[in-house]
Amino acid sequence: MLKPKHLCPGDTVAIVSLSAGTLGEPWAIHKLRIARQRLEEDYGLKVKLMPNALKGRQYLYEHPEARAADWMEAFRDPEVKAIFNAIGGDDTIRLLPYIDFDVIRNNPKIFTGFSDTSSNHFMMYKAGVMSYYGASIMTNFSEYVKINDYTAKAIRDTLFDPKPELEIPSAPYWYDDEDEKIWWKEENINTPRQYHPEEIGYELIQGGGVVEGELLGGCIDVFPELIGTPVWPAREEWRGKLLFIETSEVDIPEHYLLWYLRGLAAQGIFDEICGILVGKPARRSKYEPYKEVYRKAVGFEAGRPDLPILYNVNFGHAEPIGVLPIGARCRLDAERKTLTLLEPATA
Repeated sequence: MLKPKHLCPGDTVAIVSLSAGTLGEPWAIHKLRIARQRLEEDYGLKVKLMPNALKGRQYLYEHPEARAADWMEAFRDPEVKAIFNAIGGDDTIRLLPYIDFDVIRNNPKIFTGFSDTSSNHFMMYKAGVMSYYGASIMTNFSEYVKINDYTAKAIRDTLFDPKPELEIPSAPYWYDDEDEKIWWKEENINTPRQYHPEEIGYELIQGGGVVEGELLGGCIDVFPELIGTPVWPAREEWRGKLLFIETSEVDIPEHYLLWYLRGLAAQGIFDEICGILVGKPARRSKYEPYKEVYRKAVGFEAGRPDLPILYNVNFGHAEPIGVLPIGARCRLDAERKTLTLLEPATA
């Protein structure tokens, strides 16, 4: 995997809207103002908006080719050092016919986002370029009042100041998106999230030992759109990988999660990977039910009770989140319940 160069003050970053065009809606433009100010003042970066990034939900839904054109142009632009996606959605797979994988491979750059952006990450993987799961414009970079310390440190330690090895700790706090959600409204810009002390931390739900593998995964809600396409990895490409999975704020029923996991089992993926990391569920009420689904689908039905599954990891839709470099080698120590990146996240 090609590893993009880390960011430095003075670098230019491009903002793209590759999924929903929410950033361009009048009620949401204040999120761009917050993110731009942070990127410029806190990180010393120059911000470049790609031509279609603010054209709104309807236009970008109708024109996936425009979204893809922005992405390809950002890769081609020698001035741009990193590309940050605005927000997720549900149809990024529609960009696939317009993607030039040679453009991505020949211009390796930092690319971040999560949720529906999983499709873009698998496109990056197909092109052989490391990408970064997390840190989107409308969620993390424009968090009201300030970026929480856990996410801010993860961004620094991966995208700006990569370490030879980096422990990925459990966040010491969590945010209740079910009962205490702060809606995206300009009137709420001075309202901070109320974080609560984390009582559980990383939880090992099956397996044991110490395993090492390259990170590969994303939002499992998106996987059905990817399976069978040219960007979905063949069975042998999963060999030795450390699979990471999260669920979106759509709050899928347990039987949907079971079906998706059964699909992975049917492909033989659970027989190839070395372990599974499961993101903290976006809804606290799904914490126990989802956990039991993993035990049932992987441990019992797939016959892999030995496969270590580390649960309640901080990536995806449940704030605060970190940044996972896709393709980077990572160690899961099941006994100690620790995660460690074994190489710098960026060059």
